Amino acid sequence: MEAEERRRHALSFGAAASAYAEHRPDYAQAAVRWALAPAPGSRVLDLGAGTGKLTAGLVAAGGEVSAVEPDPAMLAELRRALPQVRALSGSAEAIPLPDASVDAVLAGNALHWFDMAVAGPEIARVLVPGGILAGLWNVLDDRVDWVAGLARISGSAAIGPRDTPAGWRAATARLHLPADGTAARFGSPQQAAFGHGQRRTAVSLVAALATRAGMLVMPDQQRQAALDRIRAFLAGRPETADGEFTLPMLTCVLRLRPRARKVAA
Repeated sequence: MEAEERRRHALSFGAAASAYAEHRPDYAQAAVRWALAPAPGSRVLDLGAGTGKLTAGLVAAGGEVSAVEPDPAMLAELRRALPQVRALSGSAEAIPLPDASVDAVLAGNALHWFDMAVAGPEIARVLVPGGILAGLWNVLDDRVDWVAGLARISGSAAIGPRDTPAGWRAATARLHLPADGTAARFGSPQQAAFGHGQRRTAVSLVAALATRAGMLVMPDQQRQAALDRIRAFLAGRPETADGEFTLPMLTCVLRLRPRARKVAA
């Protein structure tokens, strides 16, 4: 995705902030714990925090949590849901925190939107030596037959290549590496996946998919046609036609440490 198109997608969520807060899933708590496990302390930054889906999991895990989000509407939803959290306006490219002020930086479904050539040095700046950077993504478990069918008919605007386990592994393997060599600040990444699920109805699943960036920037007529295809598919599947069901997902984690900083003799 070109830089300008990526920016347009990244800035699309504010128009659907309340729907995002209502319908997007949280993150598997086991994934949150794994992402945080090697961190040297308890000060955690949720970067690109959106409406606080990951922030809530970080609060549940304990520690001192700060959240940074650039979109005013998303930030307002976060502050409404989690008034006890320090929530700041800012971005991955301009983090409003002092040097070496956090032990871990986590990003939920957001790391792929960052300009890592700029964000990489910023993240390294606010992390203490030995601190953790981790991205978490909720992906659909397309090993389940009906989920694979949903992915096929939905189109890439609703379910993209990063939204299934195999696609996520390929798309994120080098996602953290900025083009200017800033990656030398970080060690080798680790990937892990944790089972997750969300109780849904056909109506609420369609509403959740409608909050995807590709859907939000799509012309109205095309978006409506895509959502109608999804509704028809869900109505035709016994697993999803009536009442509530569990949407099979995985919370996938990409975790890496900054390299140790050399100290002058």
